[in-house]
Amino acid sequence: MALAHSPRQSGSGRPRSSSRGMLAEAAAELFLEQTYAGTTVDDIARRAGVSRATFFNYFSAKSDLLWLEVNEALEVFDATAASVPPELAPMDAVLEAVTRLADAFGPGRLPLAVTQVDLMGTDAELQASALPRFLALVRRLEAFLAARARLPGDALLPRAAATAVVGAAVSAAAAWARGGVRRGPLTPLVRTAVEPVCAGFAEVLPATSTTR
Repeated sequence: MALAHSPRQSGSGRPRSSSRGMLAEAAAELFLEQTYAGTTVDDIARRAGVSRATFFNYFSAKSDLLWLEVNEALEVFDATAASVPPELAPMDAVLEAVTRLADAFGPGRLPLAVTQVDLMGTDAELQASALPRFLALVRRLEAFLAARARLPGDALLPRAAATAVVGAAVSAAAAWARGGVRRGPLTPLVRTAVEPVCAGFAEVLPATSTTR
């Protein structure tokens, strides 16, 4: 995330549409300067030139700033998945949906906490706040797979497959994060990790494909 320094204005003078981005920028600066634990919501709001109330208009907690890009990708996942060609078999469709999600990230678009984990001291918070995002993606992928495979929404196989696929994708993302400044695009790593999982579940799901 770029840490460009822009002229600060008072909270009353700042256009509302810019507040979210200014808060994210301010947080990135402060986490690097004084670590994540050493930064308060008030510090971030003050640096961004907005009120504490404005902060909570955009974020429910300080940790949300670490996951800003991830949350934005999750918000559009249903639309991304819906754009996957309907003729694909269920697990092929899952692989396509997950790799399209990974396409949103790369050297030019990194989740804040990935960029400087050690300097920001975000490792503990990342572990604490990762689970809700993991489960949210599992639920969305489960619903997508159940629909594609024409199975009930509470069927076991879509849930098991979605959990395994997301677990593999998260492992790939963790390896990508450790790549530092030399990291390339995320998508090839995700495909390498997720493809065998999809191939395995395809053995028990092909008869329910929408193409049958």
